Amino acid sequence: MNILVLANKMPYPPKDGGAIATLSLARSLRRCGCEVDLLAMNTPKHNCKVEDIPYEISSEINFYAVDVDTKIKATKALCNLLFSSKPYNAERFVNDAFAGKLKALLSEKQYDVVQLEGLYLCPYIETIRKYSSAKIALRAHNVEHEIWKRMVENEKSLPKRLYKGIIARRMRRFELSYINAYDLLVPITDRDADFFSQNGNTKPVYVAQSGIEPESPLLKIDNSKADFPSFSFLGALDWQPNIEGLEWFVRNVWNEYRKKHSGAKFRVAGRNADKEFADFLISNGIDYLGELESVADYYTSGTIFVVPLMSGSGMRVKIVEAMAAGKVVITTSVGTEGIATENGRNIFIADNPADFIACMEKLASDKVLCDDVSVKARDFIKDNYDNNLIAMGLLDFYKEAVER
Repeated sequence: MNILVLANKMPYPPKDGGAIATLSLARSLRRCGCEVDLLAMNTPKHNCKVEDIPYEISSEINFYAVDVDTKIKATKALCNLLFSSKPYNAERFVNDAFAGKLKALLSEKQYDVVQLEGLYLCPYIETIRKYSSAKIALRAHNVEHEIWKRMVENEKSLPKRLYKGIIARRMRRFELSYINAYDLLVPITDRDADFFSQNGNTKPVYVAQSGIEPESPLLKIDNSKADFPSFSFLGALDWQPNIEGLEWFVRNVWNEYRKKHSGAKFRVAGRNADKEFADFLISNGIDYLGELESVADYYTSGTIFVVPLMSGSGMRVKIVEAMAAGKVVITTSVGTEGIATENGRNIFIADNPADFIACMEKLASDKVLCDDVSVKARDFIKDNYDNNLIAMGLLDFYKEAVER
């Protein structure tokens, strides 16, 4: 089967949840016997030359990149606000050069399935219909407008709250306008599948979660070398929900916790933090490491990982990774959405400062408990999130759709 994957950012290097989800599934589909081409927007934020992709990956997937400037520009944002009904976030990914390259690929090669990695690729459905008879699959990484709706609820600044509210409403209309425009729906979580169903989806659905490669080095990390007790965070620091959640955690949880536990350690790692946010972390006694050279080393040295998400949607791939590495995770109800975890067994869930602090104190004083949860977390991921099995199920779904 020939599959063309469209992505609104280069999935290499896979350092954020979206890139990891895109690249890992594409590679797993290739291992299932598919020929996979991947056309991505090469944006300033996620810039990568195709020739820099390691051979072990580029030999599996045919990569095509188109330079697209998706930087937020004040003038364009203002014009969008005043003269458009579409969300500015989506408009930034509509690009003539990308459409031209897509047209060329569809004209040169016959594809069975064109897989759209998220909502922002939906404006290209018309081009795909015009130049190909392939089935169009929307892989919904999340419910986009829900992220913005939750950010509105957590926003303190009135001007920002009003603007985010406009974006959230526009994003919802934009998202609903594409329901049933595709042939196949591939949400990452059952919860997201329910949203589409409740809002009129009539197309065949297959839930394909983002998992872990069976040979992933994360599954082989020796947790006996971890620094106990220690707290860590890992995530993209240019993604608003991560910034929002970390700021809440530092102000309401971490600063209260270290008043009682003066020797406590908290490390934060992630790419693209601006100077103001990095200074905020450092000024609050946090060991800020920036972008990592080795994620595996970072996981090896840490014990307890915090994921204080207040907004977001879909599935948090970083939680899956941390659990695969045998880390004890404390997160919110929002953070664990889409992952069928068990609070107190393989993860800890806290939605307010008091509960967060209670979990941190409990785990920091009980290494036996941490070791037990570590084993159960890793076993849970092994049993439920094998990328190869996920890809095999999705491929069967695609084959049935193409034959039908």
